[in-house]
Amino acid sequence: MESIVTVNKITPLEHPVLESIKNRWSPRAFAKTPITEEKVKILLEAGRWAPSASNIQPWRVIWGIKGTKMYDRIFDCLDDFNQIWAANAELLWINAFKKTMEKNDKENFHALHDLGLFMGNVIHQANSMGIATHQMAGVKFKKAQDEFKFPDDYHVTTAVAFGYYGGNPDDLPEDLKKQELKKMRERKEQHEFAFNGNFQTKK
Repeated sequence: MESIVTVNKITPLEHPVLESIKNRWSPRAFAKTPITEEKVKILLEAGRWAPSASNIQPWRVIWGIKGTKMYDRIFDCLDDFNQIWAANAELLWINAFKKTMEKNDKENFHALHDLGLFMGNVIHQANSMGIATHQMAGVKFKKAQDEFKFPDDYHVTTAVAFGYYGGNPDDLPEDLKKQELKKMRERKEQHEFAFNGNFQTKK
């Protein structure tokens, strides 16, 4: 039986929030517990009910479970750095969005925002199931566009690695292991990004 390694993170809250938000983080090492297709469908269902401008739902997802050809195709579209650790994931997927509105060729200015709302739902659902997510900007976008035959009207944006919490940091190279074991989480303080008045530049 696999030994579960728990990395305890410290989240310095200024105000109380949901435990699922407080405890969420993005590991690069995952437990070697398979994610079933049924679990994938649950994650997609959570995302499906995200809000979107005019209910257009511009998000598109390509997914693959570890041990399948789809997983390998997605993995090959990750940049070299992410390939160092992403093979630890039990599920990989690629996010894209439709760039234009449904009824005309007008730009859907809110599509990227809506994809973010979709992933917010997915992450919240995943965390409730003990599944960690690590989102990646490091994707070979053009390669993924061609590999999965997205039309020009779609833009590939990010990839996501999924796996159950409890991975062994020893599975990572030393520099990434050090990051994995870092206890204190960091975020900007509220006053640096939220203003009850005019916008302020914060260096």
